[in-house]
Amino acid sequence: MNQLQYTIKINAPVNKVYDLMLGISNKSTYEQWTAMFNPTSTYEGNWNKGSKMLFVGLDEKGNKGGMVSKIADNIINKYISIRHYGLVQSNIEITAGPEVEKWANGFENYTFQENNGVTDIIVELVGLTEDLTEYMNDSWPKALNKLKELCEVF
Repeated sequence: MNQLQYTIKINAPVNKVYDLMLGISNKSTYEQWTAMFNPTSTYEGNWNKGSKMLFVGLDEKGNKGGMVSKIADNIINKYISIRHYGLVQSNIEITAGPEVEKWANGFENYTFQENNGVTDIIVELVGLTEDLTEYMNDSWPKALNKLKELCEVF
């Protein structure tokens, strides 16, 4: 299992960064930066601690796929922890089996720290298999740069 970390400084206050990153006021802001992973990325659910969340998009055949997750923690404007425990494949939730093991009990943690109107975001991915490292190392920096652009212009 692998642990990866990505950071970025955004010239915007933490409440704005948190809101735009999670799509609280407008889900489209979440969809814009996560389009770096899949052009149709979205979520189904809410960000409340303990809530089930589906992070999904459409594949090349138009089938819904993605991750089945739980919001493990949410401290507004400070920290969010997402525990992944399943997959969505062709609109079906799968929570057991070999494909799920790549994600099962993996965490995605976001830490937000503001200093004089500049927000640092630290993204930690914990418990992923090695075969996802290259994809994450390619996609996360692009996604965070898109989020920075949204927050500093929006």
